[in-house]
Amino acid sequence: MFDRLGLLLACLTLLSVLGGCGNSPSARRGLASNDALAVPSRISLGQADDITIHAVGLVGTPYRYGGNTPDSGFDCSGLIGYIYQKRAGLAPPRTVARMQYWGQAVLSDNIRSGDLVLFAQSNVVTHAGIYVGAGRFVHAPSTGGVVRLDKLNSKYWSSQQVTFRRP
Repeated sequence: MFDRLGLLLACLTLLSVLGGCGNSPSARRGLASNDALAVPSRISLGQADDITIHAVGLVGTPYRYGGNTPDSGFDCSGLIGYIYQKRAGLAPPRTVARMQYWGQAVLSDNIRSGDLVLFAQSNVVTHAGIYVGAGRFVHAPSTGGVVRLDKLNSKYWSSQQVTFRRP
């Protein structure tokens, strides 16, 4: 328990430090603004913060295709489903293909922590994560990997089609 708590505190500290010294996001991928509240949501700001903290706390959990618990590992949609169920009592769709229709679309300059980040190639959604603020998201990327924290403006992720959804 202490190791996981220590990891969570270290991740949150790192996120807050790095968020203050990052480059300004492009207009296409802006940081959250006060207008974020204008998009309807089934979760409160407190729940969104809790989702964010829990997501960061799961960084390092092994990836497993079809996985949906910390003990078994996670795939991207299993990670999202586990966190939203545990922290907000919501059950998102189990596949990323269906997540693209869940909740409300959010413009990039209105995103807030706890929103979904969906990635597509050729207009087909292939991956998803949870936005945690400061241009970063938590996701379960691929076989052999672990749940990790990445930047939306990294070379790989910025080359993808990105949309945001708010439950």
